[in-house]
Amino acid sequence: MNHAFPCGTLPLDFVGTLRARRNGEPLEKLASPELLDDWFLESGMLDLAPGASEADLSLAVDLREAVYSLVAARIERRPLPAEAVAEVNLQASGLPVTVRLGPDGATRTGTVVQGLAALAREAVEIVGGEEAALLRECSRPECTQVYLDRSRGHRREWCAMRTCGNRVKAAAYRARQHGTTS
Repeated sequence: MNHAFPCGTLPLDFVGTLRARRNGEPLEKLASPELLDDWFLESGMLDLAPGASEADLSLAVDLREAVYSLVAARIERRPLPAEAVAEVNLQASGLPVTVRLGPDGATRTGTVVQGLAALAREAVEIVGGEEAALLRECSRPECTQVYLDRSRGHRREWCAMRTCGNRVKAAAYRARQHGTTS
């Protein structure tokens, strides 16, 4: 797998395709049209690769950055940036992914634009709905993954315990052990 899905929310996992956003050199996980195709397949959004082009990749990155901008505004309790709102609304107005029933069950197919439309519509629901209050950004300095904090006390700090949470806790443990042995 080329992509990770720690959030359980596809638009927020899509935002995470630019890793370590705060670092001097973030890691671009959508570096080619083929990696965009892989994202749609690995996410389960589409069952067949949409055949992404360079133009599709540009649209995808524009949507990703617009969604991140909206999420960051909600987290920081700032007004939503008009340009990001316009981009997400434009992409949300596209046709939906095609779902067909066949002898082997349901199949989801579509173009990149259809997949992006589905992501944009779900982003609208999150950013424009009650769940916006649950938006968080991972506390691990090297991570900038955004997620919905659905924990009981709404005090979750990491995008995923199995990755960032474990890394932070292991580093703190090593620091304590190093401090007690000196």
